[in-house]
Amino acid sequence: MPVLDKIKAAFSSSPSTSADNTSATAPVPHPEGEAPAHPAHPDATAAPAQPVLPDHPVFDQEKITVIFVLGGPGAGKGTQCERLVADYGFKHLSAGDLLREERNRPGSTYGELITDCIKEGKIVPQEVTIKLLENAMSATLASPPSTTSSGWENGKGRFLIDGFPRKMDQALKFDESVVRSSFVLFFSTTEAILLERLLERGKTSGRDDDNKESIVKRFRTFIETSMPVVDYYRKEGKVVEIDSSPPIDVVYEKVKAEMDQRLGLLSSSQLNVESQPEVPAAQPALGAAIA
Repeated sequence: MPVLDKIKAAFSSSPSTSADNTSATAPVPHPEGEAPAHPAHPDATAAPAQPVLPDHPVFDQEKITVIFVLGGPGAGKGTQCERLVADYGFKHLSAGDLLREERNRPGSTYGELITDCIKEGKIVPQEVTIKLLENAMSATLASPPSTTSSGWENGKGRFLIDGFPRKMDQALKFDESVVRSSFVLFFSTTEAILLERLLERGKTSGRDDDNKESIVKRFRTFIETSMPVVDYYRKEGKVVEIDSSPPIDVVYEKVKAEMDQRLGLLSSSQLNVESQPEVPAAQPALGAAIA
C-alpha cells in the first residue's frame, strides 16, 4: 500500500477507536434528580443499613434517670422490674422485648438479622438495639405513664433498661449518644438456678430460646461479654449487686432498700416519722389569732 494510503487509513480508524474507549469509561446520562445506576457485583448481597447514632446525648442527664438492669438469663430481672415500676413509677424497657417486637413487625428491616442472632445466642448490632431503646424512651416521654411519682414532672423521666448493655461498646455508645446511665442493678445467681428457671419457663413461654442448648449459649455469652460491663461500672462505684437466688419477696426487699438509698428516697417509716413535726406549721394562724 502506498504511504499516502497508509496515512489515510490510520486517520480514518482513530475516531472509532477513540469512541470505543470513550464509551467504555464515560458515565451513562441519567434523568435529573436520579442517581446513576451502578450494576451490583454478582457476588454482592444487600445488607440492611444500620441506624446512624449521634455523637452527643439525646436526653438531659439532669432530667432522665436510666438504670441498667443486668443479670444472666433467668436471673429474675423482669420480675423485679415489674415491682419497681409499681412502687417507684419507672418505665420498664426490655431490650429483648423490643428486639422481638421489631423482629415480628411487618416489613422490619432487621427482622431476619435479629432472629438469627437470638437463635444463636449472639448479640444484635448495637446500632439497632440502641436506636430501638432511644425511640421507646422518646415515645414514653411524649406520653408519660400515669403515676404519682415525681420522677415524671417537668419533663423528667425514669427508666429501667432490662438486659442492656450486653457488652462494653453498647454501654459506652449508649452513654455517649442517648444519656449517661445512673447506675447498674446487677442480679447474680448460679448457672444451675438459671437453667432450672428457664427450662421451667420454657414450658409455657413459647419462646424459641428457652431450651437447654440456647440457654447454655446465652449464659456463656453473658459471662464473656456482659460481665466486663458489670466490672467496668463496678470500678466507677455504679453497681448494686443483688443475690437473686432467694425467693422473689426476699430479693425485692433488698432491691427496695438499695433503691431508696440510691435514689435518695425516704422509706415509708421514715416519711411517717418525719412528717409528724410538720404539724406546727399551723402556728402562724395561731399567732394571727393572738394579734
